[in-house]
Amino acid sequence: MSHRPEHSICISLVHEALQSAKAQSIDTNLLLQRANIAVELLALPQARVTITNYAQLWIAIADAMNDEFFGLDRRALKRGSFQLLTKWLIHCKTIQHAIEETLQFFNVCFEDVYGELRLVQNSAQIVIVDQHPRQSMFAYACYWMLIHTLMCWLSGQRIVLNWMSVQSSMPLAHADYQTRFCSDIRYESAENILSFSVDYLSLTIKQDAHSRDQFLQATPANLLVRFKNPAALSQQIRKKFLHTAPQHWLEFRALAHALHMSEATLQRRLRAEGTSYQQLKNEIRCERAILLLKQPHLSLQHISEQLNFHDPSAFYRAFKKWTGLQPSYYRSQKLKQ
Repeated sequence: MSHRPEHSICISLVHEALQSAKAQSIDTNLLLQRANIAVELLALPQARVTITNYAQLWIAIADAMNDEFFGLDRRALKRGSFQLLTKWLIHCKTIQHAIEETLQFFNVCFEDVYGELRLVQNSAQIVIVDQHPRQSMFAYACYWMLIHTLMCWLSGQRIVLNWMSVQSSMPLAHADYQTRFCSDIRYESAENILSFSVDYLSLTIKQDAHSRDQFLQATPANLLVRFKNPAALSQQIRKKFLHTAPQHWLEFRALAHALHMSEATLQRRLRAEGTSYQQLKNEIRCERAILLLKQPHLSLQHISEQLNFHDPSAFYRAFKKWTGLQPSYYRSQKLKQ
């Protein structure tokens, strides 16, 4: 295929993103429309949306609320705050300096949470302390995602995360959080901690005003996908399948053999990441279907064959299950945009 499918995000994170806007009586249907997300998807627990659509939703919410933090703190992170922060950080000397400056900036901006950098032997930890009632996993994750993305971008490499602990319980989006951050996430913990090697703190800043402009042009999509966790087993399988046509995907037993593990171990590790082999295949097929449906010259019969369905009716049923919409209707809506 000449085009590559886009990563996706589970629908529960769309619900989380809309929660504060809904509480402020903002028209969430209009926000979804701006993000090209079908309202019908909200009623489908297994539905997923593309990174592009979720990034558009983030922008739509930020514009409507004048808040780049989804309204998760009683003080808004006003539009332009992240841009201002990046302008400040490119003048730092090291990653430690940049983290300290970022935390200072957020501690001035936010009221409900307080961040601090803690050094424990060979571990560096970004700790979030709740100043008011406990926050949601979504709030902690958004806070850390902003900082982690900045760390990776400023240093010119992915900062590998060792583990994270949160006071909240396991969310529906557990697998998505593992994919974005790390496999070792500890819920219902005493503290909110993001841990990584202390060695990263001495890395020097490699960005300037020119690269900053390029980085900001790709924001917020790059916050969601650019520095994902490559160590997650589900990500390794996804990478294999993204470069292979569906008709050539390995059967479960053959995949386990290729990964040098037993079928039981493969099943257990995928379950620990909140997914399954079938779910991974469905997600990639859905993402490919969405990409192909945007190309009006391709017939539904051709798309069905590309996705290795035995007949178009099987593709129709699967796509309706994945997205809540018929493929022909989805295509017609996309072509209008």
